[in-house]
Amino acid sequence: MTTLSPIPSMQDLKIKFQLSTLVFPSQETEKKSLFLPNIDQILNYSIPTAHFFLPNKDFPPEFVGKRLKIALEKVLVPYDFMAGRLKLNYKSGCLEIDCNGAGVGFVLASSEFRLADIGECLVHPNLGFQQLAVQKLDCLSPQVDQPLCIFQVTSFKCGGFAIGMSMNHILCDGLGAKTFIENLASQAFGHEKPLAVVPNNDRRVLAARSPPRVEFPHHEFLKLDSPIGQGSTPPIFDCNLEELNYKIFKLSPNDIKNLKNKAKNDAKNTKVTSFGVMAALLWHCKVFSCNVNYKEDGLSTLIIAIDIRQRLNPQLSISYSGNAVLPKGVSVTYNELEKGPFSNLVEKISEGAKGMTNEYAKSALDWLEIHRGVPHGDYVVSSWLRLGFDEVVYPWGKPIYSCPVVNHRKDISWVFSDGFDGGISALVALPAEEMNRFEALFHDFFT
Repeated sequence: MTTLSPIPSMQDLKIKFQLSTLVFPSQETEKKSLFLPNIDQILNYSIPTAHFFLPNKDFPPEFVGKRLKIALEKVLVPYDFMAGRLKLNYKSGCLEIDCNGAGVGFVLASSEFRLADIGECLVHPNLGFQQLAVQKLDCLSPQVDQPLCIFQVTSFKCGGFAIGMSMNHILCDGLGAKTFIENLASQAFGHEKPLAVVPNNDRRVLAARSPPRVEFPHHEFLKLDSPIGQGSTPPIFDCNLEELNYKIFKLSPNDIKNLKNKAKNDAKNTKVTSFGVMAALLWHCKVFSCNVNYKEDGLSTLIIAIDIRQRLNPQLSISYSGNAVLPKGVSVTYNELEKGPFSNLVEKISEGAKGMTNEYAKSALDWLEIHRGVPHGDYVVSSWLRLGFDEVVYPWGKPIYSCPVVNHRKDISWVFSDGFDGGISALVALPAEEMNRFEALFHDFFT
């Protein structure tokens, strides 16, 4: 079990930007407004990722840039909303995507480093990786709306390269992004090849019922009591900008095995997963790193993000391109969280996931229709374990590593495969003092 910290020398990757432009669909697309269900409305922020590739003599970085640009132009036809812009429907107070073909961002850059210079830092929440997935185009004037997604190809001295992607979360969830990337890769082969998956862009399948029927208490949302309808605006699920430390907390395969055994001791009938034990551990560490003074009988809530595609009736197809992830809250007292058996936390997380049924999901969508709330709890933990970004086959091969890029959201942790020894890692962002306590709690858990 280890924790890994950013290395100061790697916070600046010595990037030179060579091209910053817009890419448009290769053929004219229908001008329309895309309806966004309540899941999408609260996700108006960017998720940057970085995908690293070894040198390939047949595909030098400059050639990869050309191929990727052509592939983008092709794939933006079936994914026309990606090239659109957000707009507010003043009548409903809801966001929509104006599918106007305004384009996505495309950036070419180079680094003075080789991939070998970064070395094991590839698994760090390296602050320099922010330079690999820029979130705005400086070439655009302030009067021009920024694109909803930006793609960046950065070459390294060794001939290796990184593809950075910064996507507004409104566009898609993790599975939607994986499908988009598979389609993008399929179109980069340079010959007529069908899409890996034809996307289903109809988001009305996740619209609230009419009239809405809220059948469960939804403690995972905070009711904001903001106005709804004409003149209103969607709630913002964001956090204050503050100085944060970033660290990766890693569990080796042996750590995972030991935690699973610990969880199974008292929870014979609970399905114990790698995500479940990591989420329980993160929950414990986060809560007591931030809450020095707490009431033992007070409730602590963990929010887990659950894909509902296979939980709905009828099921949503894997081709659904939007967001099909809902938050689900699980709660225990602070006393249980601190002194209760670890198995109890893992069991709560497992049972919470089981509770995301067709009925519960539709009730949540209806609750958001009425109250316009945002997810609310002590911590949000989201799994990237099954996304498989590093399994996507490009003409130049698979990524050697794919990872989220650091961000300012201290109340969300992403759990992902570390890409090397079969372990899993979590990206944690906290103020310095809280990070020190979090790290101590994490280590103490194994002593």
